[in-house]
Amino acid sequence: MINKFICTVIAASFTFGAYAQRSDATTKSLLKAEQEFTESAAKNGVKSAYTSFSASKGLVFRPNPVNVKSYYATQPNDKNIIFTPDFGRVSRSGDWGFITGGYTVDGTEKAYGQYLSIWKTSAGGRWEMVLDINDSHNKPLHPVTTKFEEPTDYYKPPLDGPKQIASKREIILTTEKTMDAMLKSYGVGAFGGFLSPNARVNFPGYEPIIGKDKIVAFYNSLVSKISFKTIQADRASGGDLAYTYGVATIDYRTDLRESFNYVFIYEREADHNWNLIQQIYTPAER
Repeated sequence: MINKFICTVIAASFTFGAYAQRSDATTKSLLKAEQEFTESAAKNGVKSAYTSFSASKGLVFRPNPVNVKSYYATQPNDKNIIFTPDFGRVSRSGDWGFITGGYTVDGTEKAYGQYLSIWKTSAGGRWEMVLDINDSHNKPLHPVTTKFEEPTDYYKPPLDGPKQIASKREIILTTEKTMDAMLKSYGVGAFGGFLSPNARVNFPGYEPIIGKDKIVAFYNSLVSKISFKTIQADRASGGDLAYTYGVATIDYRTDLRESFNYVFIYEREADHNWNLIQQIYTPAER
């Protein structure tokens, strides 16, 4: 499994990498933070970048979820990775967003894959990476169209208390439980009822699958059964984006079963339903 790399920077000697871009409630500002992260990784190493740009309780999937700073404390500080973001969005509350795209590891033999990073703003209003996951595939043969959307408006409600936060997260958990039940009852074709038209799937060994119809066809061709055990969910205060992560168990049509860690991004549609806009899987380590 190829890891997405980073650089760790000591604030006293490298102030550029130690303080990520401040959020101005735009996707553009998140892209700028991602750019600073990738430039830091190329110049100072991936260990330095992840340590400097991640929240103290941030998670990386390597392949199972682990605290980012604990993990990179024992990793080499490589400088041979190129990130190419192609899809991202920021919540209308301006404090939560995600970026996904491809990566290339330029070593003796090149390696390729996809990554997904979720970012939140710190108390000081700067972007911090809170979750990062990746998968791997062969050299890509097809270009991916970039799509970065700005929020349609700005909305940040009064500060929620613990009960309100728990209640909002429960809506996302219930949505995923409902999807899991539908998949068990009606098969993988039931994914169609939970996908946005331009949704994306990143699955190990495959280039990104983009579009609702292509995703349903992909699942139908590969998967016999699939089930999800959700571990955590979180929802932007703007009420328009959310994510979950957990473990997926997949029975292939070839009578093989495999477990994956997954991260899903949901968006709230105009009809108030929560649909998937991004899915990524990476093999789980038992």
